[in-house]
Amino acid sequence: MNPYLDIALRSLAVYAFMLIAIRLTGKKEFSQLNTIDVVLILLISNAVQNAMVGNDTSLLGGLAAAAVLFILNYILKKVAFKSKKVRELIFEHPEILIHNGKLNFDKLSHLGISDEELKEAMREHGVEHYKDVKLAIFEVDGNISIISGDKSLKQTHFKRKKAHKTLVLNS
Repeated sequence: MNPYLDIALRSLAVYAFMLIAIRLTGKKEFSQLNTIDVVLILLISNAVQNAMVGNDTSLLGGLAAAAVLFILNYILKKVAFKSKKVRELIFEHPEILIHNGKLNFDKLSHLGISDEELKEAMREHGVEHYKDVKLAIFEVDGNISIISGDKSLKQTHFKRKKAHKTLVLNS
């Protein structure tokens, strides 16, 4: 087999594996990077390097693997842009946490969002009580957006501190 075709197929397999793994771990796991997450990303990149290039540690081998990854990413973005099914399969969607003052306990539990995290987001937005929240949304980037019924309050964007960095694949 052509060594560059082998690198391309290996890179495709690693790319697909990483997409699936990231999708299964959920957006909360990657909403903000901390030290542990940086170490994980560095170790994963080192671990999959050999899986992509095999014994070819040449400059051309590395460039071939990188080119395949860029091309795959470009194609996936184009396909996702045109196909709603592909978008739903790959990308997360916002989740409603509070609607008209009523908490969605099932969603909060499923996403692992604590009462303190939710209250912190509300305080960041100048809202004191759940009943004053018109809409609280867990965004695809791992942030919590709060919309209150009070028109005089400035709407800000709360960045989760306890979570990890979301890998958003669309640009």
